[in-house]
Amino acid sequence: MVEEIGASKAPNFLFLFPDTHRGDWLPYPPDVLAALGMEELPLRMPNLAALMAGGVTFNRAVTPSPLCAPARACLASGKRYEGAGVVGNHHNYDVTQRTFYSVLKENGYRVGGVGKFDLTKATHWWGLDGWIPELGEMGFTDAIDNAGKIDAIISGKDSPKDPYMAYLYREGLADIHLKDMTGRGHLTHATDLPDEAYCDNWLTRNGVSMLRNFPKEQPWFLMVNFTGPHEPWDVTHRMKRDWADLTFPPPEGAQKIAANSNEIRQNYAAMLANIDRNVGELLEEVRRRGELDRTVVIYASDHGDMLGDYDKWGKCKPERGSISIPLIVSGPGILRGEIRDTLVELQDVGATILDLAGGLVMPEAVDAVSLRPVLVGDASDTRDAQVSGLDEGPQHPSAWRVAANKVWKLIVERDRPDRIYHVAEDPWERRNVAEVHPAVVAELKAALPACWAEGGAK
Repeated sequence: MVEEIGASKAPNFLFLFPDTHRGDWLPYPPDVLAALGMEELPLRMPNLAALMAGGVTFNRAVTPSPLCAPARACLASGKRYEGAGVVGNHHNYDVTQRTFYSVLKENGYRVGGVGKFDLTKATHWWGLDGWIPELGEMGFTDAIDNAGKIDAIISGKDSPKDPYMAYLYREGLADIHLKDMTGRGHLTHATDLPDEAYCDNWLTRNGVSMLRNFPKEQPWFLMVNFTGPHEPWDVTHRMKRDWADLTFPPPEGAQKIAANSNEIRQNYAAMLANIDRNVGELLEEVRRRGELDRTVVIYASDHGDMLGDYDKWGKCKPERGSISIPLIVSGPGILRGEIRDTLVELQDVGATILDLAGGLVMPEAVDAVSLRPVLVGDASDTRDAQVSGLDEGPQHPSAWRVAANKVWKLIVERDRPDRIYHVAEDPWERRNVAEVHPAVVAELKAALPACWAEGGAK
């Protein structure tokens, strides 16, 4: 059943964007989990489950690049990794390059954002109130941009450089946070920060406050950039207690499972549950404004995390845990309770928002495809292959590219033989069958940039 968007008013957009939420950690039904080669996870995400029931979930979404700044640059620009201009976390977004945020602003939207933007990550200055002029140049009318977990303690060890650390210093909590996060690594103990000072809870309050200040007569877009479930896996004492007795499946294909692997997964799930709770608070504010019936809610992430699969951790890698992302779109005019295997890339979200905002287009977004036809039931596919890649990153030593369709996944990596997996039958990418399927390798290589067509960057 499809609801109709009222013709008299443009829709609002609530874009929920955690950091490092891998795409297979969602409350999927058993058949989807079976296709992923997974058993059910003991997740607690009632608000996301409700969004899934009320919208379309894309279970094959990938990031164009599994590293924070490049992924967010691709999202903003509507371009794949090669075109977005941010090769790693040490590069800022070029403010002369148009964004879909700018297009919304140009067409009358209030464009807000809170949390970790990572569009000016390299500068290590966010403004103590979370605003710097570059954000306005990129299309935001309202913003409280804060540092990510590691950036906050590196830049703020002596004095704050972002609004979250400024808040902790004002509250007398900075020393607690600095001591806890410095050198934390894969430790899973609880932080001594009170719940109200936990970063995702703090930034959600900023989002609720921003929503309350948006005028009712103007359509709005609000992006909430959660810092979790990004490592380190710090949780509050309440969060730790809530998950202490849960057992998770061990990492897939690991030769040496870490002694605290289950605790890491407990903390990761606790962070997701806390994000879900904050999602509920944001939705409640939209409801209080009387605007749920004309607000499109989108949930996605910049990249995933390996979580110990095949003895690998973090992002930056071409395997599923790193490049897969969740994507849920719910709201007026959108199909309800559908799970689609459309080949989606993160930058498609911007094109989709513009399309739903009244058929707006951004010609510069050459690699972004609107998902609106899929969301309203007029189409099922948008592209023949999806692409991801990274040339440099702190958690993987080699440059690589991925091209995949619904049956096959190709990994081309510098100084390594090509790998291709029949993911329809081998979802965990265990068996490289490149030698027996050269035609499929050639077909998928054709989707990659030309410099990768012969097996590696030139």
